[in-house]
Amino acid sequence: MDPTPPTLLRRVPWPYVATATAALIIQLNPAWRGALLYDRAAVSAGEFWRVWTGHLVHFGWPHFIADTGLLLILGWLLQVRHARFSNLALGFMPLFITAVLYWLDPTMLRYGGLSAVDLGLLVFLALQGWQRHWADWFWPAVLVIYVGEIIFEIVQGGRGGGMIRFDDPGISVATSAHIASAAYALLAWLYVSHRTVKKPEPAGSG
Repeated sequence: MDPTPPTLLRRVPWPYVATATAALIIQLNPAWRGALLYDRAAVSAGEFWRVWTGHLVHFGWPHFIADTGLLLILGWLLQVRHARFSNLALGFMPLFITAVLYWLDPTMLRYGGLSAVDLGLLVFLALQGWQRHWADWFWPAVLVIYVGEIIFEIVQGGRGGGMIRFDDPGISVATSAHIASAAYALLAWLYVSHRTVKKPEPAGSG
């Protein structure tokens, strides 16, 4: 029997496909946005599901396509070498990002989208790639671009990343969410790097 089809199926990042599908269902039902979006006042009132579902809500189709498209690409790349990290990150990174927003950025009253999750995954992928080939210029360039984008967003007051138009004029780029995702990626990379340090092999017996 040809092993290629099962191999390809195993490489499909199914948790990422499921996440993108959930975001699509929400996008097709705009009336759900109000009940699922991260809303600081609603979370304070006990609507805790918003700390995760808010990341699945997008402000318009361009926002949705950019976020979910990059998510699927990153999921496919990470599935090859870092499947465990990437799958766990889908569950824990959104919570980490929202916790940072809630506790450290009280001015962020609403938040939606997968962009911060995407960027956290990209930072982890870049750090892993750079670690494998320290002399490679590509991954350091990705990290420099990321840092440059964060600085640009701060200088512009959340108006960086202007290629995407939101359908709500009151929405701007959530720089603090992007910083939080980078922090998560850095912590995860340090943890994984520590766990994968090669231990001395026991001496063989003869």
